[in-house]
Amino acid sequence: MSDAFKDSLTLRSPAKLNLFLHIVGRRADGYHLLQSVFQLIDWCDTVSLKRIPENEIRHINPIPGVKPEDDLVVKAANLLKDFCKIKIGAEIILKKDIPMGAGLGGGSSDAATTLIGLNHLWNLHLDQKTLCDLGLKLGADVPFFIFGKNAFVQGIGEEIQEITLDSRQFLVMFPNQGIATKSIFQDPELTRDHGQITIDGFLASPWSDLSNDCQAVAMRICPEVKQALDWISQAVPGSEPRMSGSGTSVFVVLDPKTDVAKLENLLQNLPKGWIGRVVRGLNKNPAYNLISSE
Repeated sequence: MSDAFKDSLTLRSPAKLNLFLHIVGRRADGYHLLQSVFQLIDWCDTVSLKRIPENEIRHINPIPGVKPEDDLVVKAANLLKDFCKIKIGAEIILKKDIPMGAGLGGGSSDAATTLIGLNHLWNLHLDQKTLCDLGLKLGADVPFFIFGKNAFVQGIGEEIQEITLDSRQFLVMFPNQGIATKSIFQDPELTRDHGQITIDGFLASPWSDLSNDCQAVAMRICPEVKQALDWISQAVPGSEPRMSGSGTSVFVVLDPKTDVAKLENLLQNLPKGWIGRVVRGLNKNPAYNLISSE
């Protein structure tokens, strides 16, 4: 369905939550074995792409403080360009809304969106599996965003199975502090033997009785994580907030009866630098139809 006359497009690039994160073992090479459910949410960056005849990749508005060699959208574009050995290029404009360092997958999502969009604009017709294989070279979470649907994730993140989730709203909080993933996974006190669950087991009680094995270590390293969890507990009495993934963002699943307007008023008085938002879960990546059309 690629349009030979279309030379630009703009795509929404969603964040995701880890509804839980269990560490169930460790491989001989040191990589941790995980179980998690990845939930897409409607907190999105925007990626605008334009096909150009020049043989180069131009990021029109690079992110301050991010080195060109660390710019994931540029790396994604160059990876695809080199893989397909094409001699045309692209201009990229990235509008960030997902906070950096929040552990919400924003950078991985932007890279995935760049691969999806340029596959379309450059008329490459690579299938989803090939794009996922390329995406894995950029980061463990990139294939999930190319997969494009909520998923039960296992292994080191490479085993992805589609899962259907009810539409729910979430309160997500980022206390404006980051933690190096390595510092969590190298911590001697990290739980590494969580009992495994099944998809059916998760679906039997998808919004409760789950945990994040990284959370205890993160709270010790970064006190702001506990402060954010406490803030949500006070704002949403009776709730059980948890951290998402190995980042510092925390969240809670909102009861359908929650007074969202009241909650959004409370969010106007967060500590300085904190970012909080009420978001809704998505069933698929907004770019999914573009993926499946190839």
